[in-house]
Amino acid sequence: MTPARASGRSACQTLTARELRRLARQPSRIIAAVGTPALLWIFLASGFAESFAPPARNGVAASAVAPTSYAAYLLPGVVTLIALFSSIFAAMSLIEDRHEGFLRTALVSPAPTWSIIGAKAVGGAIFATLQSVLALAAAPLVGLQPGLMGFASAAVAIGLISFAVTGLGLAAAWWVNSSAGFHGVMNLVLMPMWLLSGAFFPAEGASGWLAVMMLANPLRWGTEALRASLAGAPGEATLAWVILTGFAGAMGAIALLTAGRRSTRHL
Repeated sequence: MTPARASGRSACQTLTARELRRLARQPSRIIAAVGTPALLWIFLASGFAESFAPPARNGVAASAVAPTSYAAYLLPGVVTLIALFSSIFAAMSLIEDRHEGFLRTALVSPAPTWSIIGAKAVGGAIFATLQSVLALAAAPLVGLQPGLMGFASAAVAIGLISFAVTGLGLAAAWWVNSSAGFHGVMNLVLMPMWLLSGAFFPAEGASGWLAVMMLANPLRWGTEALRASLAGAPGEATLAWVILTGFAGAMGAIALLTAGRRSTRHL
């Protein structure tokens, strides 16, 4: 390993640890990120308990991941929402670092830009994953039996979703100067993505144009991978895993590309 690469790796590890400590010291954000989706799940699962019918799918393999109750169907979407909220808070730290002057200091230091953005993306994804995994404990309560492999693959799916959303948020944070404005922009982008991810209703029962939008929504495939994992059949969602991995990689690349172009501005 070259000295420059070793220095960048060390800087990334140090900054990642800083991000995790910083996020852990903000309990109000943790409560908001976990509590709001949890209440949404409880109220919606109870309110629509008698109105839900499992989505009709063709093929035995597909039916293996069909939930039997609305609470079970809604759980992957709620876990995804926790990951979204947590990732937004993590990405917003870039704006806070800019206002506090830390970002300028980091950019003029020997640490390469990729280590700064990588630390925020990885730190945010780790923290969002840890919060989201807590909700997986509800799976057995609604009749889901993922098993050890299912829980492990669900954690991987959450990690990929969190990394992708954090990367998207970091890219947006270079263009927005206020935390309030950033929240508004991210809600405008992410809430439609979440609503069209299959969190509330399956694409199979949606109208044609909406089903097409759901098919093109990369977050939908993250929810599908998570749903298959919680059903104990992660292998039934191969396409979802491929698209989700590509989504995470693309958002990470966009965050790095945006940082390289904007690092000398809006600091």
